[in-house]
Amino acid sequence: MTTKITMIQAQKRPGRYNIYLDGQYRFAVSEDTLLDFELRKGLELEETEIDFILQKEATNKFYNKALTYLSSQLRTEKEIVTYLSKQDALPTQIDVTIQKLKKLKLVDDNFYARSYVRTMAKTSSKGPNVIANKLRQKGLAPNDIEDGLSEYSLDDQLANGLKLAQKLALRYHKESFFIQKQKINQGLIQNGFGKVSSDIMDQLDLQEDEDAQNEALQRQGQKIWQRNRRFDLTQRKLKTRQALYRKGFSNDEISHFLEKISQNIE
Repeated sequence: MTTKITMIQAQKRPGRYNIYLDGQYRFAVSEDTLLDFELRKGLELEETEIDFILQKEATNKFYNKALTYLSSQLRTEKEIVTYLSKQDALPTQIDVTIQKLKKLKLVDDNFYARSYVRTMAKTSSKGPNVIANKLRQKGLAPNDIEDGLSEYSLDDQLANGLKLAQKLALRYHKESFFIQKQKINQGLIQNGFGKVSSDIMDQLDLQEDEDAQNEALQRQGQKIWQRNRRFDLTQRKLKTRQALYRKGFSNDEISHFLEKISQNIE
């Protein structure tokens, strides 16, 4: 059965058109679909042709949604697939949309990886390991991730890592020297600088400050000593020694502290 287009009416929304068949409204299409199928007044259509037009129109709808999604920032292929799935697009519609976006270079995971790494290297304190994990979560392939990380030079890694280490040194300056170094190194690893953490620590060249070390010992020691006041003197000394040792103070430093604090009690 054939029907004839008797009117094409522009909607108030730009780029959308109502199609009338045999004097009755039948469906609406985008300007792209209108041009692709050369729809015009007087054109006769079979029902199978109408179904095909509507399928193409539905795919175009999801393509336009993808364009809107891409308008604010670059996206990976996985991010677009996930987004369209939430919009109830069918797998075939998603596939057609992705292929079209790739053809137009609007989706390029390799380009995305390189751009993402360059941005993170310039604007964040994250090392390559953390960045690689984020790219994996975004669905990028190993070769694209590797290519992206090539944008993060060793010099930049060391420079960013050193800035982070300096901030961590200030954060943990009240800790014992041993714990301070340990926490700085852990912070570097947690932020993705594991492969270069030892080089960064060498550049940081952290020096022990005896006054700061003694101040940390006195402050933490007094707290621990008070916390253990319910024990007899022998147990109190033992538990305080154990706690201070775990905090990175040496046996000599702890013994000196306990000797002085015991004298005050006597």
